[in-house]
Amino acid sequence: MRPAIPKRWRGAPVVPVVRLAGVIGIASPLRPGLTLAGVARSLDRAFAMGKPKAVALAINSPGGSAVQSHLISRRIRQLAEEKSVPVIAFVEDVAASGGYMIACAADEIVCDPSSIVGSIGVVGATFGVAEAIKKLGIERRVYTAGEKKVMLDPFLPEKPEDVEHLKAIQRDIHETFIALVRTSRGARLTGPENTVFSGEYWSARTALGYGLIDRLGDLRAVLRERFGEDVTTPLVSTERGWLGRRTPGVGAAEMAYLSGLGLGSGLGSGLGPSLAEDILSALEARALWARYGL
Repeated sequence: MRPAIPKRWRGAPVVPVVRLAGVIGIASPLRPGLTLAGVARSLDRAFAMGKPKAVALAINSPGGSAVQSHLISRRIRQLAEEKSVPVIAFVEDVAASGGYMIACAADEIVCDPSSIVGSIGVVGATFGVAEAIKKLGIERRVYTAGEKKVMLDPFLPEKPEDVEHLKAIQRDIHETFIALVRTSRGARLTGPENTVFSGEYWSARTALGYGLIDRLGDLRAVLRERFGEDVTTPLVSTERGWLGRRTPGVGAAEMAYLSGLGLGSGLGSGLGPSLAEDILSALEARALWARYGL
């Protein structure tokens, strides 16, 4: 009967795996992005799974929302410290920008030799169409209470003071990111600061030389080497409803309310997700992946 009993019930080492893949924060009803609300329950389940030897994070993300990246990273560290369980991050194609911020929540970062790592910076992008609508004879009319309410409106001419205000915010966020990396990597961080924190990204071999990661390898081989051939690696996946359309972290009452506003997943109600919104979020996500040649 012994072969029929799951390894983890036989006392074999257990290392739950939480997969964190996709763009962070950018989402539409049909294309949920990585958010704390969407991954919190999976993280809780992984750290509470018996007495795990460690928790593994399978990361594949080009970044996205700075806030959601920070929230997810903090939750991982909180659980690791509360449960006294080490965390190992395994990078697949890319852990850049917010993806690398999440990887920094781990005690150890392992990458494939061809993984892309870094992009410790902040970016914001938009379009300016003021001249285009002027040529088309279109007049932009905006009414506000508060003289700065329409800063950086793409339909109005850009003002230098508004750009400087945005850059000041970006500098604050960048400093928060830098502080998190310094705290996480500590003395392991050996690359020149003006390079490491420039927003540049590198292959895993270069990142290893800068101290941004700890070793090259893959999840299965490293965990077997560390915990033995019998180690079990159950995948702790996020909960999804029909066709993956459930809104993460939202209960039935909240879903009913959202559906009434046309924001829920009720496809039969005629108030389903906006196709235009879905297309825009897909294009934005595609642009983030494309920055890294993916």
